[in-house]
Amino acid sequence: MTKTKNCRCNSSAAGSAPAARVGRRELLRMAMLGGGAALASVLRDPIAQAAASRREQPAQDAVERATRGMPAPRIRDVRVIQVGAGGINDSTVVKVETDQAGLYGYGCATDTFPGGRSKLVAAAVEQYLKPLVMGRTADRIEQIWQICYMSSYYKNDTILNCAIGGVCDALWDIKGRQAGMPVYQLVGGKCRDAAEIYLHANLGTQDPSRQFVENSMKLVQGGCRNVLVAMFERDGATTNVYGQARFDDGSAVFDRDEEIRKILDAFTAFRAQMPAQIGLGVDVHSILDPIRATEFAKNLEPFRLFYCEDLFSPEEAGHYRIVREQCTTPLAIGELWNNPHEWQPLVQARQIDYIRHHVSHVGGFTAARKIAAFAENFEVKFAWHGAPNSPVGHMTNLTLDLTCENFGIHEHMPYPPLVQDIFQGCLQIKDGYAWINEKPGWGIEVDERLAARHPITDEHANEFRTADGSVIEGTG
Repeated sequence: MTKTKNCRCNSSAAGSAPAARVGRRELLRMAMLGGGAALASVLRDPIAQAAASRREQPAQDAVERATRGMPAPRIRDVRVIQVGAGGINDSTVVKVETDQAGLYGYGCATDTFPGGRSKLVAAAVEQYLKPLVMGRTADRIEQIWQICYMSSYYKNDTILNCAIGGVCDALWDIKGRQAGMPVYQLVGGKCRDAAEIYLHANLGTQDPSRQFVENSMKLVQGGCRNVLVAMFERDGATTNVYGQARFDDGSAVFDRDEEIRKILDAFTAFRAQMPAQIGLGVDVHSILDPIRATEFAKNLEPFRLFYCEDLFSPEEAGHYRIVREQCTTPLAIGELWNNPHEWQPLVQARQIDYIRHHVSHVGGFTAARKIAAFAENFEVKFAWHGAPNSPVGHMTNLTLDLTCENFGIHEHMPYPPLVQDIFQGCLQIKDGYAWINEKPGWGIEVDERLAARHPITDEHANEFRTADGSVIEGTG
């Protein structure tokens, strides 16, 4: 009788304590395979469960969800979204969808104007990269980047890089949305709260010096502390060898010497009338030949620029050393450069002060982070190219600005209403700084139906000719 009672007692005790039904080896196996959460679920006593307060239960549920983990999403579809909003506001965005309902991401694949070849970028995404990435797990961003980059025997062209950048940055967006965090949190958090910006000011055509000061003053009154002028205004008043203000095909004449005089006169007026602390910059767009460019850089020195951009084309990179030896004008190279073999020697020799790549041109966020880290070793800052760009691309730029130590300055182009309607969640400008929106991923949602009604239609070939008809370097 006693023996039977003891058996019943033990059986009853086992019913109230699940751990007693599990052998020592089984406990060890579950601890190794399932982790602490699995073991805890076995040992959890019903009485203890009943005693859990309403406040504690949500916390316990959250722990269980976190320790259980989420299955890696797989790429289900890749699509291209193009928005024609006029010149600097045209954009190409890649959308990557996963097999998890509602989980997708956007990445910028915008190629710069003019002649940005947006149709080629779309073809590179849809016909070449999409078949490569379909079905792959979306969390292997670095591996997918390398697969896409190595898929072509010929590398470092802007078309393929823009396509890669669009896919890559969409995967970062997915990872941020999955984690419920902005991308900047995924790479170590902020170095700074916001990014100082510069805006573009026009020279005007009637009285360039006066108009430049007036246009700059309006920007400064709005809170901006840095202005830049782009040196590619065609001088239509000059006649060509045929005695016409334009060529037979309608192309305007460009007079490099006249443009230099206009810039120097405008900068003289700017420094005489504007507050000394306002930053000043110029984008040469590689339109000057080496002798003119070297002399121009020396003449700019008294104006204390934050930088002079694209003084030379990549083909004339050897002249940066000559300029560096003759003056202290800060130098930046930008959107024309995408091959590491072009820009790395200039960084290593400290012949430039700013890297100004267009982020999608070099392969997106993954590649740009590596470029920034490389440049930091040589005290070279970055100021990513910002126009044309999608709001997704601007948010990518800003994320790099906030998370990398060697940030220099942020190029901002105000968005027209159409762009703000299509891309919801654009970065915010306040008191001369760009502020991120703090939403998961890049924090941008795209109204795809509205975007579909505004295709890109205004791409045109790039052309610069002097009065005698010669084609020259440059963009604009």
